[in-house]
Amino acid sequence: MTSLALLTLEVADPTAAEAFYTASGLAAHVRLRAATDEPSEGFRGFAVSLTVAQPADVRALVGAAADAGATVLKPATKSFWGYGGVVRAPDGTVWKFASSAKKDTGPATGRVEQVVLLLGAGDVAATKEFYVGRGLVVARSFGRKYVEFTGSGSGVTLALYGRRALAKDVGVPADGSGSHRIALGGDGAASFTDPDGFVWEPAAVTTAR
Repeated sequence: MTSLALLTLEVADPTAAEAFYTASGLAAHVRLRAATDEPSEGFRGFAVSLTVAQPADVRALVGAAADAGATVLKPATKSFWGYGGVVRAPDGTVWKFASSAKKDTGPATGRVEQVVLLLGAGDVAATKEFYVGRGLVVARSFGRKYVEFTGSGSGVTLALYGRRALAKDVGVPADGSGSHRIALGGDGAASFTDPDGFVWEPAAVTTAR
């Protein structure tokens, strides 16, 4: 069985990236390592989503990220489904902050309720079957549009979104090529690559780097 234990971002400048993630308060959710020379252009096909309790927490996250050097792709604002905002870190990683609540019940708490890795899939149904075959359990599924798997003990949840739909959701063009610039640390013993080119590594190996 495979479950998602941790996320490792591959960055061109580890020192600058570490400074950003420390200043923005996002360092607890990812690990960093130097990127290879493989090119990476445009949308990298994924976003890291943090679910929080209320709008004040969304605004705090967007503000802290922007102050640390992130580009705001979607300002924190109310929507039909709740409240959210999207930023792009200086290393290129897209972060989405969201709450199902539309009104605050108090000041920002700084507490993150759920971390979700959203992978953009070319064929959501096919990639879903791939992961089910590796032992992941489906928690929610909306046909070929969205699939969410049961969260792991690490607190990281894996979800699949149509690539173009994900790009639209976070406010970027869907085109992109080359490295995804992310490695998924799994609790399995072997490395593998999913149908959309996302690489999984044993979490112990990822941690050791």
